[in-house]
Parts: sequence; C-alpha cells; structure tokens
Amino acid sequence: MTTDSASLPTVLLRPGEADRVVAGHPWIYHSSILRLTQPAADGAWVQVKDHRQRLLGVGFYNSKSKINVRVLAPERVPADPAFFRGRLEAAVAVRRRHLPEASAYRVVNAESDFLSGLVVDKYGEVLVVQTSALGMDQRKPLIVSALEDLFKPKAILERNDMATRKFEGLGEANGVLAGQLEGETVAELNGLKFHVNLAAGHKTGLYLDQQSNYRRVAEFARGGQVLDGFCFVGGFGLHAARAGAARVHFLDQSAEAVAAAQRNAAANGLAAPCSFEAANVFDWLKAQTATGPHEKVIPRFDLIVLDPPSFTRNRAAVPDALRGYKEIHLRALKLLRPGGVLATFCCSHHVDAVVFEEVILAAAFDARRLLRRVATYHQGLDHPILPVIPETEYLKGFAFELAR
Repeated sequence: MTTDSASLPTVLLRPGEADRVVAGHPWIYHSSILRLTQPAADGAWVQVKDHRQRLLGVGFYNSKSKINVRVLAPERVPADPAFFRGRLEAAVAVRRRHLPEASAYRVVNAESDFLSGLVVDKYGEVLVVQTSALGMDQRKPLIVSALEDLFKPKAILERNDMATRKFEGLGEANGVLAGQLEGETVAELNGLKFHVNLAAGHKTGLYLDQQSNYRRVAEFARGGQVLDGFCFVGGFGLHAARAGAARVHFLDQSAEAVAAAQRNAAANGLAAPCSFEAANVFDWLKAQTATGPHEKVIPRFDLIVLDPPSFTRNRAAVPDALRGYKEIHLRALKLLRPGGVLATFCCSHHVDAVVFEEVILAAAFDARRLLRRVATYHQGLDHPILPVIPETEYLKGFAFELAR
C-alpha cells in the first residue's frame, strides 16, 4: 500500500474538532467530519486533516459506525504487515517490562496500545483475539501472521461474540484462526493454575485485568474468614486460600462458574479451606442480613471481596447501577467484623472512582459503620491507562478496613 497522499481518501474535520485528535484521542465521530475529499469504502485506510488541510493522522474509516474514523498513527504510514508487526512488538515490550514473569496477560489493549478495535490476550501457549472494529477485522490475516511470528503459539482463537460488533456492521465470529485447540487451557496467574474454556465464558476466558489485585487483596486474608462474592472461577478466593485464610466461601450466581472455582481449588491443592455456593449474591446478602424484631446481624467475615460484573453499559443506567452498588455494600458491611476488610471493585467506565467511593461511604453511613481506606486498586499494567483517552480507564477498587 502506498503512502502517497493522493492515493488516500481524506477526511476533513470541522473547525474546532482537531484538538482531541492532536492530543491523542483516536475516535472521530460523524458529527466532527466536514467532508470526504473522495468516496471511501468501509474499512478503508484514510488520512485525516483539519479544516486547514493539516495532517492529523491515518486510520480506518467506517460509515456504518458512530465512530467514523479510528486514528492509528499520527504520521502517514501504510497499514501493512510491518505496521502491525511494529505495533505488536511495542505492546509486547510494555508487558515484558512491567510483567516479566507473567505467562498470562493482555498483549494488546486496543486504544491503550494504539490499535483501536483490537484486543489480544495470552493464556500460556494460546492467544485469543477480539476485533471490534471493521477495519481491524478485515486485517485479521495480517494480525494473526504477526502474532504467529512473535509468539509461535499452540493456537490462536477468535472470540468475536461481543455485542459492540453490531455497531460496526459486524456479526459474531468464533473459532480457531491458527493452530489447534482442544478442550480446556491451563492459565497460570501468580503461580496458581486456572483451568479455562477459552471458547466460552466471560471476556476471552478470564479476568486478566485483576491479576495483580488478586495478590494484593490476598494480603488481608491470613487466618481469617473470607467471602469471595461474585467469585467467577475463584481468582480472589483461591489467592486468599493460598495466603492462609482459615476459611473461604465462594459465591456466584453461575453454577458453572462455581463448579469451575471448585475444580480450580482442587487442582491447586486448596480445597480444604474452601466452600462453594451457587446463589444470587444480592439475594444471599439480603438473606444473611435479615433480622427479626430485637435481633442483630452477627458479623462473621474478616475479608469480603465484591467483584461484580458491570452494572451499567451506558450513562442512562448509572442511577440504577449506583442503587445496586449501595445495596450490596450496605449488606456486606453488616457481615464484616470490626477490623475486617472490604475489598470492592467496579468495572464500569461510566462510574468513576470518586462516585464509586461516594456510594460506598453512603452505604457505610446507613449501616453506621466507620471505614478506613487501606488500599486503592486499578486495572493491571497489561491494561494500560492513557489519561487522554478516558475510555481506557474502567476498573477501580478500594480496600476499606472497618474501624474498631
């Protein structure tokens, strides 16, 4: 592909719309575009200029999406094998610098790695690819080829079942793109082994963004009674058990997830202190804190972990989400012993850390509990945050100690 400016369709922006792009945000919405100098096919590589014809960058065009252009580079370069190879090598270098011992991690985190619309996760010798943008999806062969060269993986799997693909005019696509994959894969997180079916389940198989937080939260578990709420396949609970918790109760609405957590506990030799229950966490907390006249709730946990799925996918649902967050924290705090720790997380981009903490403190006020913040959590360094792109920061968490 040539980089001659005459060969690329040009997207001209309206006056005042260039600053975000210059600052580094890669998304250009339809409302920001003045005109195209020539027709561009959906998925085409285009150049972007401001209304004065100054080059801002190049990227993928898609008329079907609200995001008409995803800028991938500030200079005029081709979307060829060398481009993808260079971007992937740079992303891998970041992980090797920050997570040198990890065998499971996010290789590419879309906008955070200047590859908008592409996610790649590594589980040992298996890679999982997600393409949420049309231009990126059309170039899967280039991406897969570069990944094969860099990692020599046993298999590369496609998990393109995200609802967001429909906004790009894309359907679902799942299957093996390269190599062979049969049965479950064993992924190692902080020295613990997790059996995971990469062809099904949440995200690409596991919540890799919590890898460092699993270890940090477990520091509060030694000798205590632990509740792992929304446990999924047991990430927090198994780390707590290894850290010396006296007892860990795993709780999740999904019977399949609870069964997987139980298998993982056995596989790591940690079954003895663990118990498992499939139940709706809201209903369970409500039942455990229900009292009759003149009765009081008897706190029994020294560490409670709340790591629910996102309660909101859009801003309109935020008020309902905040009510949900307040409810589970109100109930959980009633079950926490004095001196105990509540480790809690929110993975919704639409609820920022300030609002999330305000909800927790409101719950503590209603429960007549005084909290001491002892830790703040973020997504792992393999999920980089670029402050100029607020969408790259979504996971936030806190540990609060219940003041005696």
